[in-house]
Parts: sequence; C-alpha cells; structure tokens
Amino acid sequence: MIDHVSVAVSDLAKAEPFYAALLAPLGMRKLREWPNAAVGFGKKYPEFWINQRAAMPRVADDSGVHICLRATDTRAVEDFHAAPGPRTEYHSSYYAAFVRDPDGNRIEAVTFLREADNSPARE
Repeated sequence: MIDHVSVAVSDLAKAEPFYAALLAPLGMRKLREWPNAAVGFGKKYPEFWINQRAAMPRVADDSGVHICLRATDTRAVEDFHAAPGPRTEYHSSYYAAFVRDPDGNRIEAVTFLREADNSPARE
C-alpha cells in the first residue's frame, strides 16, 4: 500500500493554489508546509506532496509521470476537472479526468461505476 506520493514542481508558490483547488474535490486540503521547500495535502495526514525543484525543466509529455487518485464519486471527478467521462478503453466502469499541472505532471482522478446505474461502485 502506498503511504504518500511526491511531485516535483518548479514554482511552489504557483503550484500550491493549483493543487489546493485540484485536490479539494477529492477531500484533500493543505496539512503541512515546509516554507520554500514542500507542501503536503491530505485528508488526515499529508499523503500528496509537492516539492520545490526550481531548476527542473518541464516534464516531457512522453515521460510516463502519471499519478491517479481515487475519487468517491462522479461528482468529485467532475469537480476535479471539467472534462471527465467514461474511459471504457481501460474498463467498462472506469470514470476519470486527466490534468497536466503547470510543470507537465499528469494527475488523474478516477471512480468506478456500477454497470446498471452509473453510480459509484463499492470496492
């Protein structure tokens, strides 16, 4: 089981409000900060960190950097990003939205639908 993940960002001051808005629909909020170094978001503890790396170049589009976060329902996915939808190429009940942060990191929110009524499946 994964305890937390970290994403490098070139401008912490720019990335923090982006991630605060992005993660709020998933129930995460800012829980910890190391000034000019890192910010931790989470529900009960910092499970998603952004770390200052001022000299880093933009992440290449084909780098493979991809983090997927579980959403509680379709509304949370829709609030995460304005272009959600079924991604049946992955699974018939896969409902997700994908975003690139200002540095090019790919972040996804996903929930799984029950086949009969398109409401979130319980796992």
